[in-house]
Amino acid sequence: MSHDHHNMVSVSVTVNGESRTEECEARMLLVHFIREKLGLTGTHWGCDTSNCGVCVVSVDGQPVKSCTMLAAMADGAELTTVEGLETADGLHPIQQGFMECHGLQCGFCTPGMMIAAKSLLEQNPNPTEHEIRDGLSGQLCRCTGYHNIIKAVQFAAEKMSASEEGASA
Repeated sequence: MSHDHHNMVSVSVTVNGESRTEECEARMLLVHFIREKLGLTGTHWGCDTSNCGVCVVSVDGQPVKSCTMLAAMADGAELTTVEGLETADGLHPIQQGFMECHGLQCGFCTPGMMIAAKSLLEQNPNPTEHEIRDGLSGQLCRCTGYHNIIKAVQFAAEKMSASEEGASA
């Protein structure tokens, strides 16, 4: 494999609030950029066919399967990976929900599932069970049967709306 310098690109992103610039091959996928160049291995890489959703990250606030996007296309973007969910106050309500409601078993799908759930709740703070199922339909889980994942998202929705009400009071 020839590594000509003209096949290299510089990619600058803000990832979980931190500015990072790394060189990579022009054809490098965002999922590999995040894992190998940024060292954020919480983002998993599953199927190579964009079916499973384990690689979902937030790109400028939108959930994106990072195996379907070139790193170069993310230049200038703001990324949130599962590592960015935790707040100064501790775990994000979505993380708490997955813990409290046993929303994970093997954990492989969990990072992408959490990012997809966060995006869903940002757009629809009070989703029905059907809307949650629909919102997570791009995420494949091989262990849980989804039941507890739905409960985890409902837990997070309640907790997030309660803290919003507290903040505005």
